[in-house]
Amino acid sequence: QVQLVESGGGLVQAGGSLRLSCAASGRSFNMYAMGWFRQPPGKEREFVAGISWNGGNADYGDSVKGRFTISRDNAKNAVYLQMNSLKAEDTAVYYCAADRNSSPWIRSDLNSYGYWGQGTQVTVLS
Repeated sequence: QVQLVESGGGLVQAGGSLRLSCAASGRSFNMYAMGWFRQPPGKEREFVAGISWNGGNADYGDSVKGRFTISRDNAKNAVYLQMNSLKAEDTAVYYCAADRNSSPWIRSDLNSYGYWGQGTQVTVLS
């Protein structure tokens, strides 16, 4: 069982940066791949970024490649999403999620993730 709590969302001007954090509690955090998803207003939840259990692999959605960076600190039971060059279309509720997956491969299907945080709002002003 993993409990996830996101923080770091807020209001930012286009072109600016934000860093989201996700704190995990529970056992065996390092047995989980971690992902960030987002849900824009009126749209479906989509994959943003994922990182393998040991941080060795990362993957990104096409719309954020080159702008966002996912990282994790297993000693702190935390995962981060650094978001740079933000655009208005990045506006969404951002969710942290955990996938019980000890392979090097990152899954982008939200149904693969069994644990979710409550979400944090990111609003980018154009």
